[in-house]
Amino acid sequence: MRYWAAAKAAAGVAEEPYEAVTLAEALAAARARHASRPRLLQVLDHCSYLVDGEQVGSRDHARVRLTEGGTVEVLPPFAGG
Repeated sequence: MRYWAAAKAAAGVAEEPYEAVTLAEALAAARARHASRPRLLQVLDHCSYLVDGEQVGSRDHARVRLTEGGTVEVLPPFAGG
């Protein structure tokens, strides 16, 4: 899992491994791992996600399957153009 911008600052790390079958499971694990970082928990609620380079968009995170060795990009809202 790779954190960008405000998500990276809130997590205190740029990336970390995850073990999950779905995006929802990976995010639940990240929330549990970082329970002492309330800012990250807030940021995660507003992020967009890329899974292996593909936008998740409005799809149900429980239905977004992850691949072994894949990448989840955590993208907070960006200002500007």
